[in-house]
Amino acid sequence: MADLSINLAGIKSPNPFWVASGPPSNTAYQAHRAFEAGWGGVVWKTIGDPIVNVSSRYSALNLGQTRMVGFNNIELITDRSPETNFRELAEVKKRWPHHPVIASLMVDTRERWHEFVKRAEDAGADVVELNFGCPHGMCERGMGSAVGQNPKVTETIVGWVKEVAKIPVITKLTPNITDVTSAARAASRAKSDAISLINTITSITQVNLDNLCPEPFVGGRSTHGGYSGPAVKPIALKMVQCCAADPEVRIPISGIGGISTWRDAAEFIALGATSVQVCTAIMHHGFRIVEDMADGLNDYLDGKGMKSVSELIGKAVPALQKWERLDLHYKRIATINYDKCIGCNLCYIACEDGAHQAISLISPDGYGLGPGRVPGKPIPQIKEKECVGCNLCAIVCPVDDCITMVSVDTGEPHMSWDDYQAALARGEVKPIPAHR
Repeated sequence: MADLSINLAGIKSPNPFWVASGPPSNTAYQAHRAFEAGWGGVVWKTIGDPIVNVSSRYSALNLGQTRMVGFNNIELITDRSPETNFRELAEVKKRWPHHPVIASLMVDTRERWHEFVKRAEDAGADVVELNFGCPHGMCERGMGSAVGQNPKVTETIVGWVKEVAKIPVITKLTPNITDVTSAARAASRAKSDAISLINTITSITQVNLDNLCPEPFVGGRSTHGGYSGPAVKPIALKMVQCCAADPEVRIPISGIGGISTWRDAAEFIALGATSVQVCTAIMHHGFRIVEDMADGLNDYLDGKGMKSVSELIGKAVPALQKWERLDLHYKRIATINYDKCIGCNLCYIACEDGAHQAISLISPDGYGLGPGRVPGKPIPQIKEKECVGCNLCAIVCPVDDCITMVSVDTGEPHMSWDDYQAALARGEVKPIPAHR
């Protein structure tokens, strides 16, 4: 089996799966349960001056029968005293000496940052994570995303922490910013040992149409919350990759955002993350999901012939390029496996109304009947010359692998938009004709 152990900025962990800072890491009891289930590390729920949380706190975006595609919360940092949190953190570290325990911190002044970093170290924390991401409640107090959205302030506070920190420092970034790499660069300039991203995205998931107030509501009022869950994964992947590819960042990354399966974790790692943090999926399914995540990642690495998870880190980063560098002569078209086709014709409707009118309906005579196909009902056929390879038909098809995309040899050499513009200026090529 592949070696799942990692080393992130000197932080050794038996596997890359960490519990992210949030409700699942609020107490020593939960941290013990997490480690017993197989999690590699725990990032403690953010410690600071305790606040009073409201009721209610959560709402969700559901799609059909799929629950919690997106999850919204207006819960703030810990409502327990620093004394209680640091005492319990010490208890956990004593029992689990070979698992990293990370203290997430959020305070305001230089003196308070110094104080809390030292208290975290005294409690035995292996790392401190600076929470510069919360998009609600704390940012109105000048903390959370109010720090993360201002690279100068980010650099200043990381600098304060590094003045006294004797253990590694991770800077947690907010996605509520135009360019996340500006904050990542600021953290790197201030000598942060690593970064973690993304924190939650400011959001409203739904409006209660009975009282005309967004959920969750508190006495008839609501506020913008922090969005997480599977719905944020594409945004998180993009931001992790941007930081991993940026030559001015160049520090390790802990990836966060919509991770709930081994595939999610593998994608984050392939795009540059060394560890991955999970919160919402634990709140949905419990700590034991880590068992399938670890087994699945192990099987994947074995199948790829990789001896350790470290070999996967960043492997997909170079594949992300600017649009102008993509090959204009490369072509894929759709193909239909009629043994699987059920004749729903969703592909035809989608292509006809929402794409490029590259599918026609034909008589089923001469084609096998797939499961559920109605005899005599027209079936779809790809117009290969018209197909632009947009993938929409394969995406909307309800049957796995019924419609697949295949590469077509155009006989043309690789030509990017940049190459084309340069050749056009030299008079070496004619303008590429429109599709029609």
